Amino acid sequence: MYKIAMHKAVLNKILALLALTLLSASAIAQQLPDFTQLVQKNGPAVVNIQATTTGSDNAQGGQVDPQDVPEIFRRFFGPMGPGGGHPRFDGTRVSVGSGFIISSDGYVLTNNHVVDGADQVTVRLSDRRELDAKVIGTDVDSDVALLKVAASGLPTVAIGDSSKLRPGQWVVAIGSPFNFDHSVTHGIVSYVGRGFGGADQQYVPFIQTDVPINRGNSGGPLFNLDGQVVGINSQIVSNTGSSVGISLAIPINIAMNVVEQLKQYGHVSRGMIGVGIQNLDRAMAKSLGLSSAEGALVRDVSPGSAADKAGVQVGDVILAFDGHTIEQSSDLPPLVGNTKPGTKADLKVFRDGKTLVMPVTVGELPQDKTQLASAGGGAKAKSANALGIVVDDLTAEQRKQLGIKDAQGVVVTDVRGPAAQRTPIQPGDVITMVGRKAVKSAAEFNAAVKDVKPGESVMLLMRRGDATQFVAVTVPKQG
Repeated sequence: MYKIAMHKAVLNKILALLALTLLSASAIAQQLPDFTQLVQKNGPAVVNIQATTTGSDNAQGGQVDPQDVPEIFRRFFGPMGPGGGHPRFDGTRVSVGSGFIISSDGYVLTNNHVVDGADQVTVRLSDRRELDAKVIGTDVDSDVALLKVAASGLPTVAIGDSSKLRPGQWVVAIGSPFNFDHSVTHGIVSYVGRGFGGADQQYVPFIQTDVPINRGNSGGPLFNLDGQVVGINSQIVSNTGSSVGISLAIPINIAMNVVEQLKQYGHVSRGMIGVGIQNLDRAMAKSLGLSSAEGALVRDVSPGSAADKAGVQVGDVILAFDGHTIEQSSDLPPLVGNTKPGTKADLKVFRDGKTLVMPVTVGELPQDKTQLASAGGGAKAKSANALGIVVDDLTAEQRKQLGIKDAQGVVVTDVRGPAAQRTPIQPGDVITMVGRKAVKSAAEFNAAVKDVKPGESVMLLMRRGDATQFVAVTVPKQG
């Protein structure tokens, strides 16, 4: 009888645990969002976009292998592959992407790279109608394109406020991955304001999500739980070209600002203050007297620019722009670029142990801006120093070849020792400053670094072609 009673007790405990598990699962299920109504309401406003490109370049050698695309930024609107497009024998290429209707009279929003170079753009609606679209305007820097179809009474999406997004919030994507129309995926916001600082979309503070996104989703909407568009799905980070859980979307606030400017002016105007910047590391921060490696280190100031007029100098660290903290250099371009030219703002700058506030009037980024080129040169070595960097005076011919008009700078002829070799400095580079002091000769350079003690770091302003960059070199400790 005792064994039977014991078995009954164990059985009762198991049943109780099972009931508790079922109740917990039911409670969790009740807490999970249901996307049914969101999709039913907004699905009709999401469109499939086909971009047709003709020409001999597409017939032979015009296709791009997805594996040749750099793995950091693989836009998931590919020229080849399922749903990404396919070449025809006559050289015509048809590529597929997504978009969404923002006004009942036919304005459609998508990515610039979806329609870039296309001779014909076709928008397919949820009711299977196919309409020719006119490209009203595009903006390469934000990767936004505005289209228009000749129709009225179309279903539209509701536009939300991307500035209210926070990591952890649920989001939903609708699009045409691999040409499967109106596919729905969901996930959470992983990060807001993700910047990269390079030439590619440096003015976009991306929304990072873990929403499964693939080729063909490009240009499609990202919704919040209120059914409002908060972003345009634009890129993924992947080494295969398929989703690995890191998706990037353009904030809808940025996109709608582009839309209004494209409608009104035909192009996008962006703010500019005229500084070249880079990130700080711990060694740089220590050498400058900063407690942390936050901010944007100024490595170049354009003569006559807004920053120049405000008093910004090479070697300054920009800590904030118009009240917005700058944690890394990639935070600054979106803030400045999305500020209307002519706006007055304050720069919070760190210089020589002091924090300064500088009023600045934001200028306008030129429409025909060009990227900086790189070049180098060589010379014979003279003498080394504690940094392990050998420099020589610049000759008049070298200055002419390197495009250096003033008398400032020395040329690197050799890089010796592990500390110097861990930096990007290489022979042919020109060093123009040690800390905040300009150097004009090898003797001045060596004198400027001779008192640097083992374990200490020194800041060097390096020039390669027209590009400049601060580099911190730490003198090795002895022993």
